[in-house]
Amino acid sequence: MASTESGYLAELYSSWTERAAAQPDMSLAANREMLEEWHRATVEPTGVRYEEIDADGVPSMWCVPSGGAMDRAVLYLHGGGFLFWSRHSHRKLAGHLAKAVGAPVLVPDYRRAPKHPVPAQLEDAVTVYRWLRQQGIDAQHIATAGDSAGGNLCIAVALEQIADGDAPPAAIMPISPWLDMELGSASLDTNAEHDLTVNRAMLETIRRLAVPDDAISNPSINLLYADPTGLPPILIHVSSHEALLDDSIRFAAKARSAGVDVTVETEPGMQHIYPCLAGRAPEADRAIERMGSWVRPLLGLTMPPHAGEQNEPLTHSTWAS
Repeated sequence: MASTESGYLAELYSSWTERAAAQPDMSLAANREMLEEWHRATVEPTGVRYEEIDADGVPSMWCVPSGGAMDRAVLYLHGGGFLFWSRHSHRKLAGHLAKAVGAPVLVPDYRRAPKHPVPAQLEDAVTVYRWLRQQGIDAQHIATAGDSAGGNLCIAVALEQIADGDAPPAAIMPISPWLDMELGSASLDTNAEHDLTVNRAMLETIRRLAVPDDAISNPSINLLYADPTGLPPILIHVSSHEALLDDSIRFAAKARSAGVDVTVETEPGMQHIYPCLAGRAPEADRAIERMGSWVRPLLGLTMPPHAGEQNEPLTHSTWAS
């Protein structure tokens, strides 16, 4: 049974639906402003500081935990259907993840549709990944993560590296990923009454605004068509109540068939991207801690840093901006 605290996210998502229904002509700008409220679900983490930088032309934000390993990094791609959200909406979630991992998390503001349709977002994500490599951080010391559309991007970045003959990250951690642009997952219908934010009609609208027709079945965007061979270990977090549940299950089955180590953690009764409730709901805190404990060995880390330890300054040469 879902915790009482997790109801905060259901209430937030329901309020967006009600406000959108009351304002059917809501502008894209107003919609973006409303959805930026998503950060309220996440409690401000302690022991984390932030710095906005330019990562080879992509505005980004470092989320740095006290005592973190400065030669490791997690590249976190925010969700929002390629249309919404930003480094600011996801700053606190990334901060919790940084503490759990014991290493800085970098959140880029990739270009957004409809002004910049898919695959502009993937291009920016790849740019930032390669920028991290240029700063001297080895691929085996980088993990990618992301939620919803960002959960797609965090896998797609690794696939792009493999296709180009470059080193992929050491690990991938998608949360509630949107992987099938053709909207073929049965859970879009079977979980329609449970998911309070994602539904088929909404995804069709987002797809029309963000994904060109010729990209809907493109393997670099629709990852159910991609060849997952060579991907690093993957840990997926998703809820049993999500409309996108089967996107994760279908991709995981295909990846396992290709020899990829994939774990799917399915939390019962939660809403889309429930780990954003970090610091508020026990389900979210368990998910964040699980991500940290799972990825640390893959990045060559042991225990997370102790609170109160001092960071190296952000002017570290590894992070030249």
